[in-house]
Amino acid sequence: MNFRNRLCGMNAHYRFYSLERFFQEMHKRSIEQVEIWTGPMHFFVDAYGNDDPAYLIELANKYEVKIVGICPEQTNPKPNNIASPTRQKEIYQYYCRMIDIAHTVKAQHVLITTGWAYYDEPEEEAWKRSLSMVYRICEYAKSQGILMAMEALQPDESILVNSVDDLRQYMKELQHPSLKVCIDFGAMARAGDTIQAYFDAFGNDVIHTHFVDGSPTGHLAWTDGTRDLEMDLVCLEKNQYNGYLSLETATARYYEKPWLAEEKTLMAFSKIRKERV
Repeated sequence: MNFRNRLCGMNAHYRFYSLERFFQEMHKRSIEQVEIWTGPMHFFVDAYGNDDPAYLIELANKYEVKIVGICPEQTNPKPNNIASPTRQKEIYQYYCRMIDIAHTVKAQHVLITTGWAYYDEPEEEAWKRSLSMVYRICEYAKSQGILMAMEALQPDESILVNSVDDLRQYMKELQHPSLKVCIDFGAMARAGDTIQAYFDAFGNDVIHTHFVDGSPTGHLAWTDGTRDLEMDLVCLEKNQYNGYLSLETATARYYEKPWLAEEKTLMAFSKIRKERV
């Protein structure tokens, strides 16, 4: 499988540039898919309104790029905590808007997490609230033909789902066909999990990856960390993964010249191709 053609740009590290500049750089580097992070400097969404998705469609058409996913802001201190004990009406509306946007731009999925618990409450209470909210969101996603791709979080982001085992238990309790899995390479490395462990647990329900290097974490461009790119690709290929490799290089070291992150990754892919010839 030619995973070079499955690379998916992500705009989080372009936050000091316009959204159009992000699309320009993806087109320039022949990255044909993107996942849109809804940072408000690029595309504003809250419970009560959002920027016009027609602008996303305009940019996608102009620069010959396909939007495959929508990635909402949702971690602490953002206001859209899935497991929140308050503002549940607004949080549900927020994710419904994300699903509507994904439907309008013909994306495959919306990225979702479990949300996070307060340290001074019983973890099981936040777990129950999270399951309840995600089920409601998945029901709406099903009605719109959109999948929800859940990723584990690192322990300093949330204590609810940090590992393959946590995510397996969560999905077992939720039992909804619209909930699928995103492998976040940072969370995976932090938990000591592997790509193979994800496929052993979830098989074809793995529909997306946040495909980044790390030491072991860090949201890094490939070659800036310590992971073995070729071995990771071999493992994905062995498991017949046909989703996208989203380059979530969401770290400040790339803010000034964000396109350098894609260039490093593309050079790493090019090197592997030459070695295989």
